Amino acid sequence: MKPTLPADGDETLLAPAVPPQQPAPAAVDTAQEQHRTSNTFLVRAALLTASLSAAGSLLGLGRDQALAHLFGAGSETDAFLVAWTVPEVASTLLIEDGLAFMLVPAFSAAIAARGASAASGQGHQDPVRALVATSLPRLALAFVACAVLLMISAPHLVALLAPGLPDPQLAVDCTRLTATCVLTFGLTGYCSAALRAHSSYLAPAAIYVAYNTGIIVTLLLLADRWGVRAAAAGVAVGGCLMVLVQAPSLRRRLRSTAPAARVDGGEAKASKKQSMNMALIATVLLFALCRQSQVFIERFLASSLPSGAISHLNYAQKVAQLPMVLSLMLCTVTFPVVAKALARGDTERARDRVERDVALAACIVLSGAAVVFACAPQIVHLLFQRGAFTYEDTAATADIMRVYSLGLLGHCLVGALVRSYFSAGRPTWYPVASMAAGMTLTAGAGTWAVHAWGVGGIAAANALGITFTAVLLLTAMDKRSVPVRIPVVLLELGKTLLAAVAATAAGMACAARVAQPLGSLAVGCLAIGAVFGLLLWALKVQAFLPAVRIVTRKHRNAR
Repeated sequence: MKPTLPADGDETLLAPAVPPQQPAPAAVDTAQEQHRTSNTFLVRAALLTASLSAAGSLLGLGRDQALAHLFGAGSETDAFLVAWTVPEVASTLLIEDGLAFMLVPAFSAAIAARGASAASGQGHQDPVRALVATSLPRLALAFVACAVLLMISAPHLVALLAPGLPDPQLAVDCTRLTATCVLTFGLTGYCSAALRAHSSYLAPAAIYVAYNTGIIVTLLLLADRWGVRAAAAGVAVGGCLMVLVQAPSLRRRLRSTAPAARVDGGEAKASKKQSMNMALIATVLLFALCRQSQVFIERFLASSLPSGAISHLNYAQKVAQLPMVLSLMLCTVTFPVVAKALARGDTERARDRVERDVALAACIVLSGAAVVFACAPQIVHLLFQRGAFTYEDTAATADIMRVYSLGLLGHCLVGALVRSYFSAGRPTWYPVASMAAGMTLTAGAGTWAVHAWGVGGIAAANALGITFTAVLLLTAMDKRSVPVRIPVVLLELGKTLLAAVAATAAGMACAARVAQPLGSLAVGCLAIGAVFGLLLWALKVQAFLPAVRIVTRKHRNAR
């Protein structure tokens, strides 16, 4: 089923039209809420989000290909990738995890309060507008201050992140350009959280298409004059485009609500409390920072290795994490659903939703991990081996990709489970402690392994640390978060993992029989898909059964 795009000027994905004889506002809100949490709507929203996110990821690969073609895997690329740490961290803190974990529950609660006000017929101020009025100006001011601080402290930041760089000034120049993303990513994350809470997914899903387009165009236009600094300038341009893609949609959302007749003091106070819950802000941002600190650890350790080590890590990580990013699209879509269910006290609905999301995300990420591990040399050859990117770079990057793939299930589980911990909109320190424990393990194991195995040891430490964090989060779910049935979840994960291991072995055996990279990749993918699907069906993996029923039904109808 293809995702259905909204009509022109309508940013609500598949929102039901209100007939000319409109019912009471409370009835309309209830009908729309039921539609927006239906399985059909969620599947279509996830497909739309995944499609646009995949397009953004493909453009991201094009960005990395352009960078590899123009600058290879040498000292210039290493300098830019140190500066690239800023948008990587900003993306995690302000778009993907941190700000979203704080704002989506807040906007979901405000939307629920708006529905309650409509049902009571009282002329209170729209809680969503009140939340925006109290939170957006202060957050924007904080984003500006952080961006300026990063620009001023860029030399110290570069010295801290990568003390072994041969040309630190180049990294400093790039860091000052990329620091602008703190403001643009912050505004982007704010718009994304507000729109997703309103069940609007088109504009938030398109942000990385705009972002990577801006980087590629700027890089191609300015590379001859500015060198690798052009890529950093592209980050600034792309960040502005991300805001511009979403701002009109959010503006229409806020204008579509009826103006308030008067302000209810209790609602205004509640909205302000939601936006200024410092404990929640601290827990969310600390978790996201701890998670992103694994990148700091990797680049710090790799900066002492021969030139190109940071670049090899970067290229391998970007490709290896694509399955993880795609697997979390459904969790991104259903995060407001879980938050609203918990706000209503419907823990059973939240539990079922989380269990289904984890199972399906595991199927997606493990199928992708099987392809990455089995066909890593072919993937890197086809994507990057041209221009300044040599055969030796391909071999080194492929080896690291295979090690990274061992931690993809852990990355996926952390991304899926932590949403459940923060979906109630209350501060909780357990995810922070779990991520800090994983980070400590990554740092300790990486410091030891880099001397024994070089860059591969750094990647192995990453996989070990994130998997340890996933175990800690999963085993405490029933007591500290949504009360999922842990034995059921573990059983489904075990069956899916077994199928993935067998599919990986089949894919490697089949891919080795074809010499040409494209043909080898195609044969490997077909073998992995066939074996993985067959074993999921044979093992009766619950996340896979709905797809089997759909195919069987269509086959019967065709007959």
